[in-house]
Amino acid sequence: MSARCPDVASVNGWVGDATMAPSVHNAQPWRFRYTPAMGVLHLRMDESRSMPYTDPSGRGLHLSCGAALFNLRVAVAHAGWSARVQVLPDPADPVLLATVAFVESTGTDPVSGLHPAIARRRTSREPFTDEPVPDALRDALSGAARAEGARLSFPTGWQADEVLELVRDAELEESLSPGMREEIARWTGPGAGPSEGIPTYALGPFRHDGRAPVRDFTAGRRDLGRRPGVFEQSPCLAVLGTSADRREDWLLAGQALERVLLQATTDRLSTSLNSQALERPELRWLLRDPHAPSGSAFPQMLIRLGYGVRTPPTPRRAVSDVLEVEDGSPG
Repeated sequence: MSARCPDVASVNGWVGDATMAPSVHNAQPWRFRYTPAMGVLHLRMDESRSMPYTDPSGRGLHLSCGAALFNLRVAVAHAGWSARVQVLPDPADPVLLATVAFVESTGTDPVSGLHPAIARRRTSREPFTDEPVPDALRDALSGAARAEGARLSFPTGWQADEVLELVRDAELEESLSPGMREEIARWTGPGAGPSEGIPTYALGPFRHDGRAPVRDFTAGRRDLGRRPGVFEQSPCLAVLGTSADRREDWLLAGQALERVLLQATTDRLSTSLNSQALERPELRWLLRDPHAPSGSAFPQMLIRLGYGVRTPPTPRRAVSDVLEVEDGSPG
């Protein structure tokens, strides 16, 4: 007797949850192809959404697709199935990032409990309060990263000051790069499309005071109706790191990142991501903590955590735009 495969409607829903993941400038650089007869879903990177200036190595695109892959795993587990994932299955096809086979689950996967957080997760560019993040929640977030093979560290004191200085250096370098500014303008503010990019309402206020590392996508322009904001003086920062820096590690980091973000959302924390210093190789190297264990030797993302106002979601592409079923009909 052959194993049962999930129907197309179920896969549509799972891919819809996958697309709620964060991505570089909300470019959503993923494509899916489902083979119903085999019960196998292919995740491919959409190279047409690459960013040569912001993400020259493609590391950010891999992290983005890894985050979508984790959301898929959560959705599948929530539906009572199990996702068997193989990353980078074909060396001759570098844009094929993963294949996912679905089997009916005989137990409960712990990640299924994160499913409600998928729709609630936001990247907030608003100021957070000064209320500290409790140690118990930091420990839970560290555990979420470890469960995916990554490590989350919380720089404090002089280390936090150094991280913030590196972000400021990256901001200056970005402001002096016409190519990078043009690329950012393509995906943010008025340049954002109806189903992609970061619209003006999601850019948050411009920083009037405070030290929180919140990226100013508008290069200081005041003609977009953005208000001034007072951000945290001592922001709660976390650095997600991996033990190696290969393509498979980037996909691992993306999954770990999304697990951390969903856990934070479950714990009613607001989060924002900052990759500016990580986009420049020389600054990324300096962001490494020389005293940290090997599990975080390569920083992959800087996360800001705290308590803030709830923000509206950013737009998403329709599932029919990113999912193809093998017979050629849209998903």
